[in-house]
Amino acid sequence: MKTQKRNQSDRAYTKGYQAGIEGRSRSLCPHETGNTRQNWLTGWREGRTDHWDGYNRAAQAQKLSNF
Repeated sequence: MKTQKRNQSDRAYTKGYQAGIEGRSRSLCPHETGNTRQNWLTGWREGRTDHWDGYNRAAQAQKLSNF
């Protein structure tokens, strides 16, 4: 049975969120244009906000699993 790949926009959001949590720059976004770039940046913004609000790793993992 083949496994289905996750939606590319969902994956971009998750990767952006992880980059934001880790404190990486948004200029490291791997997408040039389009919806995937927007999703990555949205995830990055939310990750930075959660990092500043003091979310611990368990809360971060819970948030990503709900997405």
